[in-house]
Amino acid sequence: MEQIRSLSQLLEYAKKIGAEKGPKKISVAMAEEAGLLSAIEEARQAGFAQAILVGNADKIKAAADQAGVNLANYEVIDERDEPAMGITAVSQVSSKKADIYMKGQIHTNNFLRAMLNKEVGLRKGKNTISHCYFHSVEGYDRIFFVSDAAFNMYPDLAAKADITQNTVNLARAFGVAEPKVAVLAAVEVVNPDMPATLDAAALTQMNRRGQIKNCVVDGPFALDNAVSEESAKTKGIVSPVAGKADVFIVPNIDAGNMLAKAIVYFSKNETAGLILGASAPIVLTSRADSARAKLLSIAAAVALSDFQK
Repeated sequence: MEQIRSLSQLLEYAKKIGAEKGPKKISVAMAEEAGLLSAIEEARQAGFAQAILVGNADKIKAAADQAGVNLANYEVIDERDEPAMGITAVSQVSSKKADIYMKGQIHTNNFLRAMLNKEVGLRKGKNTISHCYFHSVEGYDRIFFVSDAAFNMYPDLAAKADITQNTVNLARAFGVAEPKVAVLAAVEVVNPDMPATLDAAALTQMNRRGQIKNCVVDGPFALDNAVSEESAKTKGIVSPVAGKADVFIVPNIDAGNMLAKAIVYFSKNETAGLILGASAPIVLTSRADSARAKLLSIAAAVALSDFQK
């Protein structure tokens, strides 16, 4: 497939998957909000998604009326207890009745607890589950993937290796044949007093040894050398990743969260996100997200689900 270079292109790709292979089914935990239902309806009309709506049927009906959504096009499962909504929604995915697990108005702890449930959850062996923001930034010819800015707080080296592989798999689902991964730190040299640089060097070596696959990993990189070829040249950095990174692996949640939010607020961009590393794609949107951001996250989940199949 051709590389997807913007989130508008991602929507077109999701439509193509829907047209050629049929829509993916989303199971939504606590689908009781009009903006959320608008995004799901847009995905349904575009032909790439259908949905099972789990929650209080009366509240779902009120939200659907507000959004102008006809519930005849959906399966609604009436569930009044919030923790049970998560379990019911995730069970649809683990039993293969749905392809994607999505957060509605349910509290994040109940949503994630259901995802990690030993009987019906989506945990895949011992693999680290991680979050990825992906950004289409005006002035750049590619999508940037930032991990992990929302889920793992202070990952150790083993977790960072999983996070890297999870993110590479998403980039490949977007048609990036061999993603270039920059492991970020404050500097571009290995300094024993800066643990992030030691992790970066180890991840680079793990990639060379085939422990992290289908990508080129290098680091440590300061952010400027990862995105600017000119900056890398000035500092004498010779690397296939220098100035050309697709994926940014951040040292911890503080750095990641600041980087992702700086992109959102300091640039003209489109941004969405997914949870990765489970046995199915997981859409964890925030209440503050626009209907467009929710739609883009659904499109990404559809692309990833198709890639994993």
